[in-house]
Amino acid sequence: MSPTPPARRIRLGMPRRMFSQVLLMQLAIAAGVVVLATGLFLAPLSDQLDDQAMRRALAIAQTTAAQPQLAEELMSTRPSADGPVQAEAERIRKASGAEYVVVMNMDGVRWSHTDPTRIGGEVSTDPRQALAGREVMEIDSGTLGRAARGKVPLRDSEGDIVGAVSVGIEYDSVRARLIHAIPGLFAYAGGALAVGALAAYLISRRVHRQTRDLAFSDIAALLAEREAMLHGIREGVVALDRGGRIRLLNDEARRLLGIGDEAVGQPLDEALGKGRTTDVLAGHVTGTDLLTVRGQRVLVANRMPTDDGGAVATLRDRTELEQLGRELDSTRGLIDALRAQDHEHANRMHTLLGLLELEMYDDAVEFVGEVVGDHRATAEQVTEKIHDPLLAALLVGKATVAAERGVALWISDRTLFPDRLIDPRGLVTIVGNLVDNALDAVAGDLHARVEVELRAEGRTAVLRVRDTGPGVPADQRELIFTEGWSTKKPPAHGKRGIGLSLVRRLAERQGGSARVDQAGGGGAEFTIVLPEALAEPDLASGPGPAQGARTAAEPGPSRKAAAAGTTTTKEEPR
Repeated sequence: MSPTPPARRIRLGMPRRMFSQVLLMQLAIAAGVVVLATGLFLAPLSDQLDDQAMRRALAIAQTTAAQPQLAEELMSTRPSADGPVQAEAERIRKASGAEYVVVMNMDGVRWSHTDPTRIGGEVSTDPRQALAGREVMEIDSGTLGRAARGKVPLRDSEGDIVGAVSVGIEYDSVRARLIHAIPGLFAYAGGALAVGALAAYLISRRVHRQTRDLAFSDIAALLAEREAMLHGIREGVVALDRGGRIRLLNDEARRLLGIGDEAVGQPLDEALGKGRTTDVLAGHVTGTDLLTVRGQRVLVANRMPTDDGGAVATLRDRTELEQLGRELDSTRGLIDALRAQDHEHANRMHTLLGLLELEMYDDAVEFVGEVVGDHRATAEQVTEKIHDPLLAALLVGKATVAAERGVALWISDRTLFPDRLIDPRGLVTIVGNLVDNALDAVAGDLHARVEVELRAEGRTAVLRVRDTGPGVPADQRELIFTEGWSTKKPPAHGKRGIGLSLVRRLAERQGGSARVDQAGGGGAEFTIVLPEALAEPDLASGPGPAQGARTAAEPGPSRKAAAAGTTTTKEEPR
């Protein structure tokens, strides 16, 4: 015979589904509340019924003792079953429905009793309080069993105590009234339990929908995974409630936005201040991969609404990518400058070769001298006006690029800038962005011109860049400084709308300002004011010459220019 397989042990416990767990817990709570309420109601009901029975017994005893002839009959007769006291007591008992009416003398001897054989005997309960003149209510046991009693003194016509009257109400009748009330009470309790069960079911269904019937352990695991994910990813996450208040920030969001835990629970405009970042996170600006600048960081934001009316926004740090893009733009500008110089050099060499072949040796010598002198004058004119090497190098390079694009880049006659900048790289960024913006604005114009003016007023640096382009409409002069706003086609490496925004941010970071107006004669004029941008002046240094300078972007009237046309000629195949 094969061994009998062991019986499977049935393990009882809480169900795994949250719906079932919540329902069972709610039902248990509702049942417990109903049982507790019923018990709390029954206890005072029982006490109330006892009190009513004792007061009724006391009232009957008081009525019996008030009979005027009862005291005289007690004093003038002997205790007997057919005596007047027994007859009066039985009449009152039957009329009131009491269990017994006992009349006794000062010795506690009965003159009346429900059982005639007990007449003449002593009462079974202590009558001393009633015989002493006090009224007594109590639940006690006597010869007729447990009863609600009322005892009062019996007085004669002079007011002297001659005995006592004891009346009992059968306690079983009190219990019967209590038991009779229980079914109705249970009916109410059952109704309350049914309502509680229905409410528990509806709550459980709602919890089931909101939690998608996940077990409590699954929810705990999800929360732990969420915390690990939020604080582990290198992308900022900001969760907002339906009122626009911050309810969650991960570590990366705190770092990118420059805020801490105190921002949780605050509205966006209080935590971040007014600006494009707040508008993007609040959903006032729609779109995907929205660019915004927070401090010195360029961020890419995306916002996704949630079912509860809130939203979750993600932030990516694009600062390094933007810097790489700008370095790429600078490299491209350098390549363009080199290509323009190579193109111009080839044209000049072709011109020189032609002069030599025509045996115009004097003209060739003059042409070579003009070319060498023109290059030296261009660099010298910039460095005479601008003593900072970074700014001077930037403008020389931009001049070459401008010449290739057929644009005249001028250094204003009023330009005079010392070499004592506190943050030269920041001003290089500002000048480069503004010149690039101006070159784009005048592209395609017949007499395109860009003028740069840099002046030092004490420790304040003032920069103006003017162009002959179409200008900026008055209603867009603030809008163009907004991150992400641009009328230009996006470059290959990313989006536009960052340059002018960074210009204003860099200016405001130093306590300065950036604005755009209409230039005299048309076009746009950008003005940047940077207080405290310069170090204290060196008393030993003196100002440089203040005469006007024109860069190589607009060649003077020379035979070289007439022969080669270096500012407008496109590169030819060689």
